[in-house]
Amino acid sequence: MSSKATFGAGCFWGVEMRFREMPGVIDATVGYMGGHVDNPTYKQVCGDTTGHAEVCEVVFDPERIDYQDLVRAFFDLHDPTQVNRQGPDVGTQYRSVIFVHDDQQHRIAEQVRSEVDASGRFRAPVATSIEPAATFWPAEDYHQQYLAKNGGSCAVSGH
Repeated sequence: MSSKATFGAGCFWGVEMRFREMPGVIDATVGYMGGHVDNPTYKQVCGDTTGHAEVCEVVFDPERIDYQDLVRAFFDLHDPTQVNRQGPDVGTQYRSVIFVHDDQQHRIAEQVRSEVDASGRFRAPVATSIEPAATFWPAEDYHQQYLAKNGGSCAVSGH
């Protein structure tokens, strides 16, 4: 039995790499969610006109890792106070977003977001949105496990 979780935290390469390292994660795939164009390409999404976010869809074993632990990891791997950007990457495709697949995920995501916001860990308010999961469009093959295939560096134009 496996479950899905979907997170947008800026450039999807690092997000995928981090989740793949977590015990209990079965698979992680980078792609696009939350937009209005079917089967978008990377070039379209980077044009910031499709409404999609770069996301990582995580397949996990809930017997080995809780959804709550995945949400906490999500907040640890990026700056959730930035709106439509992460570091040098700017645009709605880099927004901080949790796409929830059911009511339980929604409750947990809201709870963890509130805890992180109230913790004082960040100087600015948490800007992460929580939205219902939509169609997941896998990114092109060359984006899958990009950092593992390319020496673990994000030193690429546009990322």
